[in-house]
Amino acid sequence: MVRLTLDLIAKNINLKSRKEETISQYLKKITHINFSDKNIDAIDNLSLCKNLSVLYLYDNRISQITNLNYATNLTHLYLQNNCISSMENLRSLKKLEKLYLGGNYIAVIEGLEGLEGLRELHVESQRLPPGEKLLFDPRTLHSLAKSLSILNISNNNIDDIRDLEILENLKQLTAVDNQLLHVKDLEFLLNKLMKLWKMDLNRNPVCLKPKYRDRLILVSKSLEILDGKEIKNMERQFLMNWKASKDAKKISKKRNNKNEDTSNSNIGNFETMHHTVPVYYPQVGKPKLVFFSDIQRYFANGNASPKSIEEDNPKITEEMGNLSLKKSESLLAKIDVHELHPPHNSKVKENL
Repeated sequence: MVRLTLDLIAKNINLKSRKEETISQYLKKITHINFSDKNIDAIDNLSLCKNLSVLYLYDNRISQITNLNYATNLTHLYLQNNCISSMENLRSLKKLEKLYLGGNYIAVIEGLEGLEGLRELHVESQRLPPGEKLLFDPRTLHSLAKSLSILNISNNNIDDIRDLEILENLKQLTAVDNQLLHVKDLEFLLNKLMKLWKMDLNRNPVCLKPKYRDRLILVSKSLEILDGKEIKNMERQFLMNWKASKDAKKISKKRNNKNEDTSNSNIGNFETMHHTVPVYYPQVGKPKLVFFSDIQRYFANGNASPKSIEEDNPKITEEMGNLSLKKSESLLAKIDVHELHPPHNSKVKENL
């Protein structure tokens, strides 16, 4: 195994072109170190490299992130394809802008509190146990809310990314080869990420859902590239017009249904209130015409008073009453009074 030390760095320096400069002086000035694919398994104390800004250590066998607290000027750190299982000892890297940790054994995105300048985070393809998925520590997400603009979480068995809503300045999201299933979850997220212009979700189950692409384009005005395919203005405008037309039809249908319900209700009231039957009572004194209706029998049973009904529907009650009276008079005109056989009372005969 190989440890990254100052001596190892010094051995790889070409001092022939730096005759007037010592190794120590050079190490203090060095800004880039590249020891990728060198079988390195640990990082030694490199505190002499105070101006180091870019460190390439990918494709090695590093299991722990250590001895980087000195690198306060580090902006780019490449640690992908190592054996790292925990994101630790990174909080002192206040100037860090890009962090590459793909292809490790990390189960939780954590330990990045205080890195307010981090713009890119790449944690794709973690080698997780079967059935496990990559998780996000809410504290880390909150810390990156205003700075992170590029995030790669591909191939991590993730089935829900709604927690990413807090990343208000996210512009590019890559989450291919995961287990995202619900279009509604993505619509929720896109409503929050107002600056996202590029998103790749290829090879997720959700991509097979009906209208998947159309729905995401409609919900996000900022999205320009979806799953590697450009969203053209004509495509977006067509979908917007289609949605507007569909919504208008829905509103019109609801209005028509409402009007139809109101009409049916009025007809029902008419039929209920005005089943009027004329009845002739031959009796002493002036004959009387009495009207019985369903609504009157309803009141007789102790229900609502006719007065309240008349107050609620004065016009309908008046019109229906007139109609019932006309019908009753017409019916009486057809009745042969002489066939009614009234009682043998002289006063009744005179009145007739």
